[in-house]
Amino acid sequence: MSVIVEFRASSEDFELGQILSVEGNSTVELETLVPLGEATVPLFWIHNTSRESFVDGVRRHPTVDEATPIDVFEDRTLFTLEWNADQDRLIRAIQGNGGQILNAVGNPSTWKFEVRFPSHGSLSAFSTDCDDEGINLEVTRVYSPSNPDVQPRYGLTEPQFEALTLAIRMGYYDIPRGCTTKELADELGISDQAVTERLRRAIVALVTDTLPIDEGEE
Repeated sequence: MSVIVEFRASSEDFELGQILSVEGNSTVELETLVPLGEATVPLFWIHNTSRESFVDGVRRHPTVDEATPIDVFEDRTLFTLEWNADQDRLIRAIQGNGGQILNAVGNPSTWKFEVRFPSHGSLSAFSTDCDDEGINLEVTRVYSPSNPDVQPRYGLTEPQFEALTLAIRMGYYDIPRGCTTKELADELGISDQAVTERLRRAIVALVTDTLPIDEGEE
């Protein structure tokens, strides 16, 4: 089952972020929802920046063959980028693990990505490759596209989310414990046994939705 991850990366940590360098409140946004590669010519929007100076700077990069404005508006410009993505460690890690970039937006310091991977295993391999390359990723969200309604709670139902967050706030998982299941039950208005079962199911749901555990793995 495919999985979608949203993460942030420093603009300095990968070549594309360095190529598409902007300043101030300017942003760069990927337009084409396709994998980036040597044979692909992606489209990017640049917002709130000088088109001429930006494109000239992009063209001077040694791995860029051409950057061509396509549509020009008062506050934004759409342009094509012809470049060799093989030199980019982040893009190479995405491609090498079957990832597809769904969305990418960059500012002067940070890029935000949304990438679909074929499985949790491929996502885990991508994360390992980034660690090996020294690329620091800040993962903000991982979810299954087949069940988007549970995205904000990572697979937890509302009662599970309530019980688990209450247990953490009251110190149930601290050492020593800050409360008992009986005290949690009193707060939630359910039985001691129901709290225990709800916490168990919450942990199973959370791990299943966020960690690379593929069905059929031993």
